[in-house]
This record gives sequence, C-alpha cells and structure tokens, in this order.
Amino acid sequence: MLTPPPPVRTDESNAFGNDTMRRRAPGIVDEILKLNPDYHPAIQDALKKLRFELMNDAPIRLPEYPAPDHDDWLSASEPYRKDTWLNTGWFYAEHIFYRRVIEAVRWWETQRDPFGPKKALEMNSESPWNLLEQALNADLERRLHLALWGNRIDLSYEIAVGRGAHADAEDLLVDDTEKILSHLRGTSGEVHLVADNYGTEFTMDAALIDELLKRHKVVLHVKLHPVFVSDVVVADVWDFLRRVAQKPAFTAFGQRLQTAFDDGRLRLAPDGFWNSPRFVWEMPLRLRKTFEKAALVIFKGDANHRRMIGDAIWPEGVAFADALDYFPAPVATLRTLKSDPTVGFPVGSYARLDSIDKNWRINGQRGVIQSKL
Repeated sequence: MLTPPPPVRTDESNAFGNDTMRRRAPGIVDEILKLNPDYHPAIQDALKKLRFELMNDAPIRLPEYPAPDHDDWLSASEPYRKDTWLNTGWFYAEHIFYRRVIEAVRWWETQRDPFGPKKALEMNSESPWNLLEQALNADLERRLHLALWGNRIDLSYEIAVGRGAHADAEDLLVDDTEKILSHLRGTSGEVHLVADNYGTEFTMDAALIDELLKRHKVVLHVKLHPVFVSDVVVADVWDFLRRVAQKPAFTAFGQRLQTAFDDGRLRLAPDGFWNSPRFVWEMPLRLRKTFEKAALVIFKGDANHRRMIGDAIWPEGVAFADALDYFPAPVATLRTLKSDPTVGFPVGSYARLDSIDKNWRINGQRGVIQSKL
C-alpha cells in the first residue's frame, strides 16, 4: 500500500475544512432545530450545547454510553483525544460532529431522523421523478452517468445542489466509463454499491441497480444511522419503495426492485463502519471478506471517496489504481468534487484547473469516474 499524504485538517491549513467546522456545522445544527420545532426542550438544549462547542473551538467530547458503537468510537478517537474542533483531522471532525448530533437527538432510542423533514422535501419535489423517467429509458452507460451527477444533490451542501444533475462533457475530469462497462460485461458476479445521498442521487442509484440486476446480484451498503444530512439509511430505502409504489408510472420498476429484494438478488447492508472516522484500508474483517468476493465495488460520492484516499490531497501523477492497491476487489468511484482531497490526476492538471476555476475542487460542478479493475 502506498503511504498517503497527511489528511486534511480543520485548522487554517485548509480553508474549506476550517469553514465547514467553523460555519457550516453550526448552521446544520440551526437547521435541525428549525426543521424539528417539536423536539423536547432537553434535546434542543443538547443541540445548542453542541453548537456552542463548535463555535468556541472546544475540546471534542466523545460520544457517551449507552450506544452500540461506544467502544468503536473510543478506539477510533484515540489519536484525537487532545484535539479541538478547529485543530483536528477534518474527516474525524465531521464524523464525530454527526455522531454527536445522533446522541443529542437520542436517535438510538427513538429512530427519529433529525434530517427526515429535509429528505422528505427533496422526495416530494418533481426533480427526482423527472430524472427517474429519463433514467429508466436509458442504457447502462447513461444510468452510470446519471448516478454520478445525481451526487451533486447533496442536502448538506447547497452550492452543489443548485447545479442540478445536468453536466457538460468537460465537467467529467476523469472518465473510466468504458473500462467499467467492459469489466461488467465480462462478469456476472456480485456488484456492491456503497451509497451516499438519499433523494435525487439515490433515485438515480436505484435506476442503476435496476439495470445491474439484469446480470448481477447487487448488495447496497448504507449508513447505520443518519449522517451528512442526506446520506441513505435503511429506512430511506423503504421510504423510496413506498413512494415508487404510489406512482403508477414507476410501478413496474418498483416491483422489479421489490422482487429482487424478496428473492435475495438485492441485499441491504447497513454497517456502522460507514459512520466511523476510519479510512477504507482500516475496514473490519467482515467487510473485507465481503468485498473479496465482489465482481465490482462502486463507491458513491465525495465523503466515500475521501474515505478511500485517506482524505488527502495526493501529488499529481499518482494513479488512482496505485492509491487503491490495498483494496481487495475491483473498485470504482463516482464522485462530484465537493472537497479538496484528490488523486489520479496527470501532472499539470491542478494548475490548469486552478486557472479555469479556483474552486474546482469544492463547488460540485465537476466529477470523476475512476477505477481499479
């Protein structure tokens, strides 16, 4: 395995990571309070206390017991025990922030998604369903691209949401589409998809899964608890199927997915690892053994990409396949860029892209389809 560069931090060495924890994270707490005005005063107070800690760069308090992931967080937090919110690893800070939200709203006890109202707003709009109509009339290549650009619709990042799912050809900075299609045509093995956002993106993922199921079994990996505002949890999958069943234009599509689930060709795999601050090479044995048997593992989205590459800005000229040489199976990533960490760009790319758009790494306009096959 190649030694990755140091991960991005939340101090002023990285402006975007710093802004996320200094401004955006407290704003997310405010939004939770606004979306859930009926929360008990004790829950509101817990959220306000978390916001105060963020805004005052307090030492990072660990999640408390009781919780099923308590021991995992104690272990994962060991390198960060003396850190504050604005002087720590960014990947760690974001994940423990959302974990602290889950604690504050008592999600383990109530299963009430603090981001549920925002997810519902997206699914109640016309956007996902208009795109689904297009996707279901498209071939595998087009569905792959719709699944990529659907990743722009990330409810934790409004700048990217505003761009929608339409993209120009020059927005796709790395394109391994043909390699991936050729690989899929050559195997009938199990395909794993590590999901990112609910809403429009997941709707496009479901269309992609529908096409993959013609040839492959599919395992859909989702988060164990809500995180990053709109990330998919098991309850969202069932909410999606319920909505599809209520729309006559998509009844047959929904029935295909339900039948695939019923007969075991489509499996759901929630796992707390995807909520943890650990990188993919630190995956537990249960996941490694699962992935070793896969024909292809597709990682969706920016945060999953960051998890794959150590949340680091790699030097130009390092191939994606070399950075992912530790991964035990063929792997691909569909990511729109919403953060600085990158890998797999030819020498000279960074300066060229900086000259075109100084915010190309973070504004969600551009994307990559990368692979190690």
